Amino acid sequence: MVDVTILVPVAGLVAVAVAAYLAWSVLRLSPGDEGMQGIARRIQEGARAFMRRQYRTIALIAAVVAIIFAAAIGATRGWDNGAKTAVAFSLGATLSAASGYIGMYISVRANARCANDGLSSFGRALRTALRGGAVSGLTIIGFSLLGVWGIYSLYGLVTPLETTEASRQSDIILSIVGFGFGASLVALFAQLGGGIYTKAADVGADLVGKIEAGIPEDDPRNPAVIADLVGDNVGDCAGRGADLFESTAAENIGAMVLGVALFSVFGIGGIFFPLVARAFGLLATIAGVFAVRAREDEAPMAALNRGYYVTMVLAATLFAVASYLLLQGDPAEGAHANTWFDLFLAGVVGIVTSLAFVYVTQYYTEARYRPVKEIARASETGPATTVLSGFSVGLEATALPALIVGAAILVSFYLGERALPGGGFYGTAVATMGMLATAAYILAEDTFGPITDNAAGVLQMSGKSGEARTRMDKLDAAGNTTKALTKGYAVGSAALAAFLLFSAYLDEVEILRLEKCEMLTGPARDACIAAAMPVINLAVPEIFVGAIMGVMIVFLFSSLAIRAVGRTAWKIINDVRAQFREKPGIMAGTEDPDYARSVDICTREALKQMVAPGLLAVLGPTLVGIALRTTLYAAESVGAVLMVGTIAGVILALVFNTGGGAWDNAKKFIELSGRKGSPEHKAAVVGDTVGDPFKDTAGPSLHILVKLLSTITLVIAPLLI
Repeated sequence: MVDVTILVPVAGLVAVAVAAYLAWSVLRLSPGDEGMQGIARRIQEGARAFMRRQYRTIALIAAVVAIIFAAAIGATRGWDNGAKTAVAFSLGATLSAASGYIGMYISVRANARCANDGLSSFGRALRTALRGGAVSGLTIIGFSLLGVWGIYSLYGLVTPLETTEASRQSDIILSIVGFGFGASLVALFAQLGGGIYTKAADVGADLVGKIEAGIPEDDPRNPAVIADLVGDNVGDCAGRGADLFESTAAENIGAMVLGVALFSVFGIGGIFFPLVARAFGLLATIAGVFAVRAREDEAPMAALNRGYYVTMVLAATLFAVASYLLLQGDPAEGAHANTWFDLFLAGVVGIVTSLAFVYVTQYYTEARYRPVKEIARASETGPATTVLSGFSVGLEATALPALIVGAAILVSFYLGERALPGGGFYGTAVATMGMLATAAYILAEDTFGPITDNAAGVLQMSGKSGEARTRMDKLDAAGNTTKALTKGYAVGSAALAAFLLFSAYLDEVEILRLEKCEMLTGPARDACIAAAMPVINLAVPEIFVGAIMGVMIVFLFSSLAIRAVGRTAWKIINDVRAQFREKPGIMAGTEDPDYARSVDICTREALKQMVAPGLLAVLGPTLVGIALRTTLYAAESVGAVLMVGTIAGVILALVFNTGGGAWDNAKKFIELSGRKGSPEHKAAVVGDTVGDPFKDTAGPSLHILVKLLSTITLVIAPLLI
């Protein structure tokens, strides 16, 4: 095996360096006239104030969780393991928080520059928005890669050499699972808080501004408009940045856990393969970003898709290289000449799955296809039929993704088994790595969305109109599609990753049980080894109860997230109405609204409302394990929480994401057809308002919940044995 592990830190550092160059290239552009800069400054101040207060709250919660879990693991598996878990947790949490902040920082500065470019050139505006988004994508995935590599290398230095190398690698990998848990915890609270903020502000601005007052979107007379623009950044940039950081970190660690189980076949190559594959994906993304050049008359999605195809082809090619170099395998352990190629094909399955999710999401959320047109037509008969049509689209949109994920799992499992006996689960892990190969580019497209949305708002609020506004509306509509694509991609990767992480959980439980078996002798030891592999049998009452609890956690979590948006929006709506009453000159343009008041209300309420659903996600599986610890099936019951909760979470997230995105673009479709202010437009605004907490709060938070269930079960597994 050729040692290519040095590529991991090199690629991570190259990605961060290119991100720094892209940030410099965007920030050196002109942010426009004083009016545009003033609006951008208000957005920056609001986003910075929210992030500062949010991260103080998250830091307090994370510190308490770290201490509790470190103490619990220290008491059961030794204080050195407890300390390692706490350090890994803290590093994952810190880098996850930094990822979210970086996403927000560049977005709130790229918006005015994108808007200024849009005054004269569609192509330059698109390139500025994408490069601003790529700063987030490359930095966040680079941080994830460097973080996992760094904690692995650190623990490799302090782990004793007395045991066999396989046992030593097992100890190292099981010590770093806390990294994924820390990343997931911060990501969940970041996405919840940002999602509640952005959608409460959006709902308040739309219902009072568009429907009651009859003023356009992003009108400077709307007191909630700055809060709405701030929300695009703290929700879609900071929240999604933390989301994809924890996704890549958790899936890397899960695949490394499975690599430990095949150490005798692949050696260190099976453990390091996920990191090398991610490193190659970063390099492919850099090429894809620089390949995007848009003609003035070109559809924005055509230019963005061109960069995605370049990234995908390069990632697939480099994936083959990584497979050949690291996954040859030992013939004495069942590997054969085509083992690496079969596993490469499993990776291709993941790459094709990501492309399939992109097309399915485009079909259900782009205005040129049947679902969005159907919702727009339903708005002609009022808000009720608009809501019914959009919800039915969301339910319908679960079918194709479920079939795609099912096919991907079966084919990649078969390829893994063909690669070597017992390699099926590793085949699904490689497929997950393939799907995440383009994660940095997808994240760049996601951040592209709020940058263009803010840019359109900056133009509107600064009084710019005409051709520039038309250009930005076209980019804004494309931004809605890219945000929907990212959510589809995220839930698809969550589904594949869930199977990977579930397999990793079963492997970890078996490893921990086998360690205990070594303390026994004779027939007792043999019986212990035979029963070490956990079996999730729903016919066992304790396990069935765990499965029910998993579904309950998903639905109660969604209820709390959506209710939080409703409660916060209620306060914003009352504030906007009060400002219109208190300052009659607002509508005439003779008085300025108090933007800061609305921003402060959103900030306070969002942070207050995010705590309950966040704690439910952490405490739910933990309490199930504690309650059933005295039975023989504690580990299996928590496995059922993970398995069935994941299935429910993935399907419900598809409903929320796709239905919400379709409602949003149905409204845009009506606006672009020149029917702003019409009865059908007002009905579409109601549909969009219903869909807002679906697609930007509950749906994205469910992606993280699914992976948090996986990472927390990996962390608490030692407490259940």
